[in-house]
Amino acid sequence: MCGIAGMIDLNGRRAAPPHVVPRMAQAILHRGPDEVGFLEELGLHLVNRRLSIVGLADGRQPISNEDQSVWTVFNGEFFEYPEKRAELEAKGHRFHTHTDTELIPHLWEEYKLGCLDHLKGQFAFCVWDKRTNEILIARDRSGICPLFYTTVRHDGDDWLLFASEMKALLASGLVPRVPDLRGINGVFSFMGMPGPVTVFEGIHCLVPGRYLHFKLGQTTPDEATKQKTYWEISYPDQGQEDYGADENRVIEEFERVLYTSVQRRLRADVPVVSYLSGGVDSSLVVAMASKALGRPIPTYTISVKGEGLDESHEALATAKYLGCDPVVVPCAPDEIRTGYPELIAAAEFPVIDTSCQGLLNLAKAVHRNGYKVALTGEGADEWLAGYSWHKINRIASYLPGSTMLRRLALMLTGQPRFPKAQVRETQRMLGGHNGWMDMYGLISINKLRFFGGRMRDEMLGHSAYGDLELSRNLHRWHPFHRELYLGARVHLPGHLLASKGDRIAMHSSVETRYVFLDEDVIAFMAKLHPRWKLRGLLRDKFIERKVAERWLPKEVAWRKKFMFRAPMDTFAISKNPGTEAKPSEAWISQVLSPESLKKTGYFDEAAVTVARHSLLTMKGLARTGVELGLTAVTATQLWHHLYISGDLADLPSRIV
Repeated sequence: MCGIAGMIDLNGRRAAPPHVVPRMAQAILHRGPDEVGFLEELGLHLVNRRLSIVGLADGRQPISNEDQSVWTVFNGEFFEYPEKRAELEAKGHRFHTHTDTELIPHLWEEYKLGCLDHLKGQFAFCVWDKRTNEILIARDRSGICPLFYTTVRHDGDDWLLFASEMKALLASGLVPRVPDLRGINGVFSFMGMPGPVTVFEGIHCLVPGRYLHFKLGQTTPDEATKQKTYWEISYPDQGQEDYGADENRVIEEFERVLYTSVQRRLRADVPVVSYLSGGVDSSLVVAMASKALGRPIPTYTISVKGEGLDESHEALATAKYLGCDPVVVPCAPDEIRTGYPELIAAAEFPVIDTSCQGLLNLAKAVHRNGYKVALTGEGADEWLAGYSWHKINRIASYLPGSTMLRRLALMLTGQPRFPKAQVRETQRMLGGHNGWMDMYGLISINKLRFFGGRMRDEMLGHSAYGDLELSRNLHRWHPFHRELYLGARVHLPGHLLASKGDRIAMHSSVETRYVFLDEDVIAFMAKLHPRWKLRGLLRDKFIERKVAERWLPKEVAWRKKFMFRAPMDTFAISKNPGTEAKPSEAWISQVLSPESLKKTGYFDEAAVTVARHSLLTMKGLARTGVELGLTAVTATQLWHHLYISGDLADLPSRIV
């Protein structure tokens, strides 16, 4: 993958200031250290920072069609490039490079906006048609590749700025650094940033499966930034799902589709490796990749040091079974504390899941060993119900008064509770109670614990679910599919592909490829009846595990989901009185000091201090909730220091 950015005069008549886009390009150097290329024309200035993976010798961007009337900058991979190129050449198009980027201008020539229906893979791009002055900015269906944008008024004109990362927009010097309370509220609602709202006021995230389309000189800022949908996550109407009476046929078809996805993602002009945990998803990917390559694929495994947290033993057993050469990357609790500033700087928003530090270390190891591309098994849990809350919700659905039981559990464990009316409104938007509400409830109740001042006044009554712009077809689907939809719309792009995916891997110039997010794989999984995803009460990812039985030992195929996480309490609680924190860890107490909490104004200082000192004596669900909350408070304070103020701790900020 690469990094892209641009500055566009919506009137189409002026060149961008000469210093702005180069500064944006420098801010995302890590995304493309191999090459940089610019296109400067009246009305726009585009840049690409290239991580060369396909077409090594002649893939420099921006790239045009034959007569240079259509130009593009592109971040990502089109895995069907050879087939699509052949189709276009048969229609008379002439290619002059060996890179998949060149598909874009030719597909635009052939299909205009319909080109999006012909592009499969992971991508974010901007295409400019010089003849009609049309601009198309688009993002892939799952949200693997990020794309952010904003509009500014500069020197009497309206400009649209876009980039692969928000730090590039900030580096322009034209975008003010103002927190968006809705974005922070979203982090405390979903443990991530699913978009379109971000944590920076005025900066928007292009939602997966959407695009911007406008003509220079014929558009207003509001028209130019109106997100349009070319694809969205969808399921059959309830009762129209594929029940799959012929079990062998369904399993064989899924195996074929999944194996084809692996083959596509091995296409590269550089070597490919794979991440490997102890679970079935990455193990199946490694097994299939090794067969497709005709040799064992190198594997990389994270080892989180801590009782009950390390699954490297299981991963190494799988690597040995498949004959792979494994690399194990350790991640100790002190690395989580000392490395969190780098993690937040890479992600650009408050990261609550401390295990993301392990993924950051993993990508560093891949880069250090000279690789650029890694396969991963992420995405299966969202589409095939791999998380425990899906099972919990199914079991609870058989119990009378399950809603009352949930509220009783909160009361007995001393948890704060949202008003019933607010809960019912969320359920209405989601078409009923949703298993993700149980998971997200653990973090959301910390708004009641910790929000203070303006945050409390403005955000406690604001629905983060309302910011999601959920599908209008949601209520037509099976209730279980509504549940999976929320994970695919929120958790996947907002957390896994952000704080565990693109931003973390590309921080070390590593491209991650997602076998379970292939368009054909998604379509196949979506059409199936829920019984193929969760069989009975406990057998999650049923169809995947049946396929895995053909490739792996049965104990690996049916190994229960291991929640990859790292200890939170070692980093969020206060030190024992009289002990000195390491200089590299002093930032924790600094950003959580009453003075720093008062400066940001997000949180109640007294509530945070009390929770920090009481955490060690807490147990069970109450402790888990407070751990999540304190981690979120710490991450938000750290983000504010790095990107907004620079005055909360003795740490370098990202303010330039």
